[in-house]
Amino acid sequence: MRVTLVASAGFYLFLYGFDSTVGATYALFGTVALAGLSRIPGTGPQRATLVLRLIPACWLLVVIGTYLSVRTWSAVAGMLVVGFVLAFAAVGGPRPAGAGPGLQLLYILPSFPPYDPDSLGERLIGTTVGLVLLVLAERYVFPEPPTTPYRELAARAAETAGRCARELTGPPYAPSGAVLGAAREASTSLRLPMVPEADRPAGPGVRERALAHTGLAARTLLSRLVRLPGAPGGGGPDILRGVERLAERTAEGLRRRATEPGEAYEGLVAARAQLAGMSAEPAAPAVLRHHAAVLEVADAALAMATAADIAVRGRAAAGDVEPGRFWYARMRAPQLWWHRIEGHAGQRSVFFQNAVRISLALTAARLVAGLDTLPHGFWAMLATLTITRTTAVETWSTVRVALAGTFLGALFTAVMLTLAGNDTAVYAAVLPVWMLFAFTVGPVRGVGWAQGLFTVLVALVFVQLAPATWKLAELRLLDVLIGSTIGAVFGILAWPRGAHDEMGRAAAGLLRRAAEIVVATSTAMAAGGVREQSAGNPGQRSLRHALVMAESAYAQFQSEPTRSGDGDRAPPDSAGQRHGADWQSVLMVGHHTLWGSDRLLAAPPPVPGEPGRVVVPPLGAEAAAAVTRLGDRVAGRMLLVSARLDPGGDTPAAPVPLRDPEFDGFAAEPEGARRPYYATVSWLDALMTDLERITAADTR
Repeated sequence: MRVTLVASAGFYLFLYGFDSTVGATYALFGTVALAGLSRIPGTGPQRATLVLRLIPACWLLVVIGTYLSVRTWSAVAGMLVVGFVLAFAAVGGPRPAGAGPGLQLLYILPSFPPYDPDSLGERLIGTTVGLVLLVLAERYVFPEPPTTPYRELAARAAETAGRCARELTGPPYAPSGAVLGAAREASTSLRLPMVPEADRPAGPGVRERALAHTGLAARTLLSRLVRLPGAPGGGGPDILRGVERLAERTAEGLRRRATEPGEAYEGLVAARAQLAGMSAEPAAPAVLRHHAAVLEVADAALAMATAADIAVRGRAAAGDVEPGRFWYARMRAPQLWWHRIEGHAGQRSVFFQNAVRISLALTAARLVAGLDTLPHGFWAMLATLTITRTTAVETWSTVRVALAGTFLGALFTAVMLTLAGNDTAVYAAVLPVWMLFAFTVGPVRGVGWAQGLFTVLVALVFVQLAPATWKLAELRLLDVLIGSTIGAVFGILAWPRGAHDEMGRAAAGLLRRAAEIVVATSTAMAAGGVREQSAGNPGQRSLRHALVMAESAYAQFQSEPTRSGDGDRAPPDSAGQRHGADWQSVLMVGHHTLWGSDRLLAAPPPVPGEPGRVVVPPLGAEAAAAVTRLGDRVAGRMLLVSARLDPGGDTPAAPVPLRDPEFDGFAAEPEGARRPYYATVSWLDALMTDLERITAADTR
């Protein structure tokens, strides 16, 4: 209804009110571009806000397309650059990704002859009127109820964590069934696949990154609280009470009822430091294990509170944050955008792959249309834009259905034009009804219906702009055939399996980087020695980059059609073997590796007179040997799992069990072992559990 009302109003206003065919064309296709072709996520007000912000970009694209249409080679070169930039802008999150196809259309439309810069004013006015009407319609026509913001979901998770911590401080020292259910629900609600696209914190800015960090920290905190051993002792209850207060304060801050964690944060920091400072005191192994688990809970709560404060106050909250874990907190927006772009500027990024694929396909379509002086070549490029998919299988499937739909639509159009002739009154009366039918049924019934209905729709539009015969339907079919063929060719030539292959490669690379960090961290914990107060530990930059690649591949993997048996599991490998994998658990391994390494290697306050340098004592000989052995074992298992996710030609088919029943090094209690030993073992044990979750489908 919104598209029909706006497109019809703009089209009729300019065509019959101002006798401007140019203004009518741009008013209609400006609306269709950002409301029909684009898939901008969110509610009406959210879409209206984005469209309003995109109007200057739309003006720029119309101007560039108008002036580059002077020659075929300039229009082709412009299509290559503009096509890549607009497609690659998807690195900015779901909203720019959804608007990309519509913005492509607003360059394509003016890039075709006639070269008429004198009509630029009419083109811009028509585009502006159409988009302004669209903004008003999205905002006020059929208003939609607002969704729950991610910030509120994180606040609810923090509240639930506070309730869970409160119940752990007193008998029976375990969360109740109701709290456990609330914790599971809160954790699930923060998973990005469960969040509407428009509300996902996926942008490169400080607040978006911090909000995503908040959600991950909240999930980690809830997971550790519900599995916390119930034996009280030492400073455990004090820390849990501090976690309760800080979680409540964090929830208030996320709802903007408070500005910063303040005393609650400092109180938990002090309690954590007090418990960590008891490492030299003798205690039973069970108490030490409990203390190690409590310290992990405190670390997750502090990370959640810090990230939430940055999400609310932005760079103003970056004064005292850790430069390693919250590396983005002090960066300005251009730096963060550059960091995001630089991270994806390579052939292993699915965003880069998609941008290359669609830009080359559109460039080829524009070249063919220009060299062959293809009538209505705009339609061929529109077909390429709408039919090209991220996998060759999906592209071919789409092409077959689209051509069938276009053929039937062309037959209907030929009959309609033959019977009605050039009676524009008939077409003017039918257009809004058909437009409503097309934009209602097309998105629901699929690409075949959409192409067939759109074929009739464009005929109803163009026959009012200029007299036409039944041959218009023939040209439409020819254009769609050419555009579809070009899209299919580039779907085959450019990364034909889309994210299905890239997901396995990215996940395997992530686990290999994580294995390096595990070995380095366990060795450093065993050896002790001098440590620097630095902005991060060696190797973490490569692990963070691997995380970025894996997360972007996972995001596209979810958007591609799953084949039978895939679900959220891995696709068949090159030998046709299907190996099950929980991809989200792969991402969690990466995050847990980073956070655990940061926590374990965090330097205590520097010694007087030597700022930035601290000396950490080594573990005992038996404890050091046990930790080193465990670290090597976990890293080895990471490498084995990575080989299963991205197998080579000689990768063994039989899976290797991750835990050996005859080796229970995680339960070892070396004589004289201190808290650092148990903290490291707890971290390694959690990583092994994550690895088991990744390959759970293989063992079922």
